[in-house]
Amino acid sequence: MDLTQKVSSLPAQPGVYLFKDVQGAVIYVGKARSLRHRVRSYFSEGRLADAKTGSLVREIADVDCIVVDNEREALALENQLIKQHRPKFNVLLRDDKTYPYIRMTVFENYPRVYVTRRLKKDGSLYFGPYFPHSLAHRIVHFIHRWFKVPSCTVDLTRPHPRPCLQYFIHRCWGPCVPGLVSEAAYAEAVRDVRMFLEGRRQELRARLLARIEQAASEQRFEQAAALRDLLRTLEEIEERQKIAAAEGADTDVLAWYAEPPLVAANLFHIRGGRVVDRRDFYWEDLEEFDPSEFLTSLLKQLYLEASYLPRYIHVPADCEDRALLEEMFSERAGHRVEILVPQRGTKRAFVELVERNARHCFEQRFRVRQPSTEAILEALESTLNLPAPPRRIECFDVSHLQGADTVASMVVWENGRMKKSDYRKYIVRGAAAAAPSAEGGSPTPLPVLRDDFASLREAVERRYRRLRAEKKPLPDLILIDGGIGQLHAAAQALEALEIINQPVASIAKKEEILYVLGQEDEPIRLERHSPLLHLIQQIRDEAHRFAVRFHRERRGRRQVRSELLDLPGIGPATARKLLRRFGSVARIRQASFEELTQVISARQARTILERAHTT
Repeated sequence: MDLTQKVSSLPAQPGVYLFKDVQGAVIYVGKARSLRHRVRSYFSEGRLADAKTGSLVREIADVDCIVVDNEREALALENQLIKQHRPKFNVLLRDDKTYPYIRMTVFENYPRVYVTRRLKKDGSLYFGPYFPHSLAHRIVHFIHRWFKVPSCTVDLTRPHPRPCLQYFIHRCWGPCVPGLVSEAAYAEAVRDVRMFLEGRRQELRARLLARIEQAASEQRFEQAAALRDLLRTLEEIEERQKIAAAEGADTDVLAWYAEPPLVAANLFHIRGGRVVDRRDFYWEDLEEFDPSEFLTSLLKQLYLEASYLPRYIHVPADCEDRALLEEMFSERAGHRVEILVPQRGTKRAFVELVERNARHCFEQRFRVRQPSTEAILEALESTLNLPAPPRRIECFDVSHLQGADTVASMVVWENGRMKKSDYRKYIVRGAAAAAPSAEGGSPTPLPVLRDDFASLREAVERRYRRLRAEKKPLPDLILIDGGIGQLHAAAQALEALEIINQPVASIAKKEEILYVLGQEDEPIRLERHSPLLHLIQQIRDEAHRFAVRFHRERRGRRQVRSELLDLPGIGPATARKLLRRFGSVARIRQASFEELTQVISARQARTILERAHTT
């Protein structure tokens, strides 16, 4: 059956159609109220005159369809298939930024709280989303301070000899050390945190009041005062939230600026009458830009699977399926969601403001190309889920030749530039470092350290052991050249030093995938044109260059020293003196007898000259 016959035989029912090329790859996914009518329209003469449709039709070799019961099911399935196949002719949401949530690991004996951007069915409880992304970090920080429930990466399945600094500054109960906290006391703190995150403030308030009275009656006044301070803080938070809720309904405002094939879109989140967050999206391949199709695709990908939807979505123009989208969004949200096109007043002015911001982002991305340092830092904070913009980044790499001459490097990026004065080199000692023999002759065979993880672990531990001894601040981010294995090696070194809650990330070669400690199951893949990726690559490549250069220097010195040590009567001390005086073996060979005897004995000089004349 040829393509024309197949299209004619499609059912006149709601469903989703998939266009494929000659290799069987899906190149476009669409939904239709009537599959036969919609797909046949692509091959009409009027549609073929359209540049985008003409390009699409020329590549269609086959068509598949999935019949569903109604248009709502078709719309939901279309969105799912677009995300699955990522067809090149569909408008794809290029931004992988998601909203932050707070995760409570209730499946653990001692539950902890973390900030995450992905929801998984792993037995954890998730709360959120939070706008802006820094709010989630502030809430977790509040939990550490007042409830002492940690978000560290320490293995709690095994006992530890002593707690970390967080315990001593009263921000953790210390469940890692047996005997510091009872299971009942920790479980009570976890229950309080859960009530706080679930918004059960009145119930939590009653529990705190009862515990304050009990502590006071038992003359535990310090504990009663701490609980009183917590209660006051919770009441202040409650009051601020009431004021914010009275200021306006939750609204998202979406607008764009396009110069096809380049497009930039901005999405502003307004909560309690204030802008609390903004998202940017970019496209570089939209040859034929249709605003209606673009907006419909964007709304579907943004909200059909979102965990939270606002009451209003303001857009600059109407779109196809607006009524259907409103119905589906409202059903998912549990409240009425309206997609509005403001025509006048403050709402229209705000849409125009978002349009101007989209144009500014367009200029910054596609014309200036290099965003400001502040913009990069904010993007890095958001993408890697960091507690603050990383002003200082320290990056590690390891270099060797089949395990020999293993060295490590550390480079520093600070406030927008590489800080070479803070670079460090490390000779990896391992368990069996090379040393001269007891007789003072040739050195023992060079150790072969093939374990990159152990080498990296040693370098990281040496760096931060010294930093801690000198009482200097830790960097905002530790970056590791490598994958998950190297990331965990660095984490083990930090754990040995009892350094917790230190942001650590790694970038894997070739795939250029980012892994963040504590979020390894949520790898981050950035656009290849992303300035953020370019910055991370720049730092990683500098660490690699510095390590390779140091490795070559050491290997060269070892090879030169070995050539001199082959001569009879020349030991390590004499070889060092000659190299210090002449700089290389070639210059030693060219030296005269008089020049050599200024450094070594006449017998040694004659030996060197005889060897030079015979080689």
